[in-house]
Amino acid sequence: MFFFILTSSISFILFLNSLHLKPLVPFYLRNEFPGSPFFPSNSLQKTVVTMKTDSICTSKVENVEQTVLDLPELALDCILEKLSPTGLLNMGAVCRSLRDRCIGNNLWERHLNCKWGRVLGPAAYRAWKSFVESKTTFLNSSSRKKSQGFSKFSGFFWDFSWFQSKFYKNNNININNKVDKCNNKVDCVMSWYLALESGKFWFPAQVYNRENGHVGFMLSCYDAELSYDSQTDTFNARYTPHGIRAVAMESGVQWDRVRVSPVETSPRDLHVSDCLNDLRPGDHFEIQWRRNKEFPYGWWYGVIGHLETCDGNENYCRCCESDTIVLEFNQYAPGSRWRKTYVSRKDHREEGNEDDGFYGGIRKLYKNDEIATWKRLWPRENLE
Repeated sequence: MFFFILTSSISFILFLNSLHLKPLVPFYLRNEFPGSPFFPSNSLQKTVVTMKTDSICTSKVENVEQTVLDLPELALDCILEKLSPTGLLNMGAVCRSLRDRCIGNNLWERHLNCKWGRVLGPAAYRAWKSFVESKTTFLNSSSRKKSQGFSKFSGFFWDFSWFQSKFYKNNNININNKVDKCNNKVDCVMSWYLALESGKFWFPAQVYNRENGHVGFMLSCYDAELSYDSQTDTFNARYTPHGIRAVAMESGVQWDRVRVSPVETSPRDLHVSDCLNDLRPGDHFEIQWRRNKEFPYGWWYGVIGHLETCDGNENYCRCCESDTIVLEFNQYAPGSRWRKTYVSRKDHREEGNEDDGFYGGIRKLYKNDEIATWKRLWPRENLE
């Protein structure tokens, strides 16, 4: 009996193998559904297809949600460091987290130094600090009187339509938070950079050959307040008024005509000359000069000359031992009353008269780039 059952089972198994049947696939994988009055096959098929499509879309959305914020800190910092100022503004408008990163001083200091470092000095920083403090005071008083959105105030503050829309309005930045981050304590370099770019902020500097190279100011450098014109990539300058005269204005001042004041002396004050004992024939210098007592000083370029009793031979020259220093302005023609003047080495004060003007403090030029700048500005013909 047992032998019969074993033989039958083996025969049945061999028979099934000979049929080459396909493996049974569940209906939910074959898109085939058993008939049911509650689950019509077409409806179920559409439902499952929709479910599968949603699953695929969800998977794709999950992939899209991988953002720049998911990058390692070092990689993200490297990306932000390579962005231009406009790029930082655009990136900062994406979300609050990127905004906080994109206003970082470490990012904007590089842009500020690269473009503006050559024309900004301590006086410019003090002017910026005063500017921000005055605006902050206005802002605080206005916010107490009437609650306003920062997008409205920023239009008054910088008048940047693009900056306003991208960086403030889109992010609903709280007015007080922004003041704390960028204006209070003058610790936001981005605000300074954008104020300079807007042309709304005037900063102190000095301008070579003022008033478009007027012949009366050749090889001179005068204090002025400058504002940037982004349309022409030049500056507008307004000079210290002369007596009762109106403020002199000049537009189109090129970058190479602007410098940081080398001294902290006001254009109304006499500079203390601390180099007189070091001056030798051939040394380059700048000296204060003004037309009369009501005028501010400008700085004029010259070269130390030899005394009339000296033939210029270096082996026998004793000019450096004399109390008299010869100041030569070789841009003027020989015989011109502006060609040469003399000052005392031991007791130099403001010297001059109403006819020839007044000579003030002297500073010796040690840097080759300063001397090269003056030579680059040298007039094509001698002045009278």
